[in-house]
Amino acid sequence: MNEERYASRVRQVLNHGLQGIPPAASRRLEAARHLAVSRQKQAEPELALATAGNWSGSQLLRSGVDFTPFKPFLAIIALLVGMWLAFYWHSTQYVSEIEAVDMALLADDIPPEAFLDNEFIEWLKDDSAAD
Repeated sequence: MNEERYASRVRQVLNHGLQGIPPAASRRLEAARHLAVSRQKQAEPELALATAGNWSGSQLLRSGVDFTPFKPFLAIIALLVGMWLAFYWHSTQYVSEIEAVDMALLADDIPPEAFLDNEFIEWLKDDSAAD
């Protein structure tokens, strides 16, 4: 609300000062304004690729190649690569956990056949419940 009041006050002061300008000067100012607006170059967004060396990635963009159709394809490729990396990381973690269990079993004094005995499993459960 305060900004609107300030903008209204500035507009009133400018309009009041406009009354003192001669009509010929007003026409020249309007013509100069139109000329300046027509010469104003509209800024176009330009993509830039990060590159090493002296070769600029913007040269590829200036060659007239339109990358707009490839954006969805590149997004899908990035998603698939991310999914593959997540799956790969998860599988390596899973394999390393299995390796750790196998190494513990092989390094233990208890033979692996003991784990097949149901009574031994019950004894382990009872023993761990007591702790």
